[in-house]
Amino acid sequence: MSDETTSTDKASEQAVSTPGKSGTTTPQVSTKGAATAVKATEATASPSVLISDHGRTTIADAVVSKIAGIATREVRGVYALGSRTDRAVGALRGRIPGSSVNVTQGISVEVGETQAAVDIQLIAEYGFALADLAGEIRASIIAALEEMTGLEVTEVNIEIQDVHLSTPEEEAEAEPAQPRVQ
Repeated sequence: MSDETTSTDKASEQAVSTPGKSGTTTPQVSTKGAATAVKATEATASPSVLISDHGRTTIADAVVSKIAGIATREVRGVYALGSRTDRAVGALRGRIPGSSVNVTQGISVEVGETQAAVDIQLIAEYGFALADLAGEIRASIIAALEEMTGLEVTEVNIEIQDVHLSTPEEEAEAEPAQPRVQ
């Protein structure tokens, strides 16, 4: 700024300046005609809990996928994750002794230093409002990932590939059996 800056301009600069990462202010000056406006900006984005003065924490894609998969399965109305092919391969893999359930099936993630994006393929239960279901899934994933990893979730894309209709046998299994004696 010029030496002719008035005390009013300096006062407004102090009022809008905010501390940057190192405690200093970084004013950004723009001029329109004769008026000078000062706008404070931080030198960097807000500090991440994953990067500190003491080191860096890296979270693997597989960890983010598992957390997203578990958070998705906890939402009522999700029948299965993955495409039909993924589920068929998963069913075969599940028959192998010693194998475990693949909680990352149908989940694809991109993980950066401080952010993550999640893509999900799923089959919904019939009778649930799909837009509401997608909103609940997003909220569940964002809450779980941000709480457990500290990563900012930039987007959760959901592809509902099918709707599952329960068969009478499945409905009978879901209902608790009535006791014969009370």
